[in-house]
Amino acid sequence: MDTTRLKHTLTEEFDGSEAELRVVTRQVRDLVDSGQIASDRGQALTVDELVTHLEDAPDESDLIERWNWWMGALDVAYGGYERFSVRFVRDEPGVNT
Repeated sequence: MDTTRLKHTLTEEFDGSEAELRVVTRQVRDLVDSGQIASDRGQALTVDELVTHLEDAPDESDLIERWNWWMGALDVAYGGYERFSVRFVRDEPGVNT
């Protein structure tokens, strides 16, 4: 997954703070790198597909809520996705979340 394109697309579609974009981008990368989603769904995750899933979340949801909503849906369907949920975001310069 092209993380530069991912971050740009998430910014365009959902906005969010730099910290929120950074943590969701990292979680997406970790999810893809784990191979779990490709194994469970039989196909690699694309940026466009991810955006479609995040758009399915309730309209008033921010980026983190959208991500966690989708991780919850995947966890119910397949199990094992809770570890990719975002629990907190540090909005401090130079802090990796």
